[in-house]
Amino acid sequence: MKELLKREYIVPVVTIIICLAICKISKKIVSKIFNLKKNSTDGKKKTIVNLINNIIKFIVALLGIIIILETYGIDTKSLVASFGVAGLVAGLALQDLLKDLIVGILIIFEGEYSIGDWVTINGFKGEVLSSNLRTTKLKAPTGEIKIISNRNISEIINYSISKANLLIDLDVAYESDIKKVKEILDELCVELKKEYNLKEMSCLGIQELASSSIKFRLKVVSNYEEQFDLERKIKEKVVLEFNKNNITIPYSQLVIHNE
Repeated sequence: MKELLKREYIVPVVTIIICLAICKISKKIVSKIFNLKKNSTDGKKKTIVNLINNIIKFIVALLGIIIILETYGIDTKSLVASFGVAGLVAGLALQDLLKDLIVGILIIFEGEYSIGDWVTINGFKGEVLSSNLRTTKLKAPTGEIKIISNRNISEIINYSISKANLLIDLDVAYESDIKKVKEILDELCVELKKEYNLKEMSCLGIQELASSSIKFRLKVVSNYEEQFDLERKIKEKVVLEFNKNNITIPYSQLVIHNE
């Protein structure tokens, strides 16, 4: 009786410790195989490593449960056989979950997006915080976090696969010297391209003749995630340069005639 009690207490504890150790060791091995460092920014590697680690955890947990059940004298073979019928019933009841798993695997291995990418999924734009077998978690630039079930993903726009074009429109007054404005912007593009190590930055010229201003357009090629901060910095430099050269930036005015 004492031996049985010891076995019933010791085996589950030892099994749990071994399972946790296996998960921890396997995590390090998988990271080493994929050469994934702790602070790595490779989103695709992170996504695949997370998937493999989750599968290993599931298998180890399942084996641990079977060992513990056998310790208490439960016939796991007949239990597994009965799971065949129960699995069919559960499969019908859990169709949505199975769809999530299948779509999640396809997304990860087809590389449609990875952790750290900027995407628009079903109309919601944000950075991919996590992508697992069931859900995808996005964080918008304004801080909102949206969790989308993989089965509901129908449209994906990935901004991080290639360099993105940032188009900046700048207004100047009609009274401005157009040639001088173009020269200033051309020189500024050369300077900022070197300063921010950009692939391309150029002034495309006049974009529009608006009701109260002439619009010049700048084209900047950079990583999408850098564009939010980059646009603010470029506009600041442009304003300072325009002020230095007495180039007027128009603003709306209301004129009232008093008869």
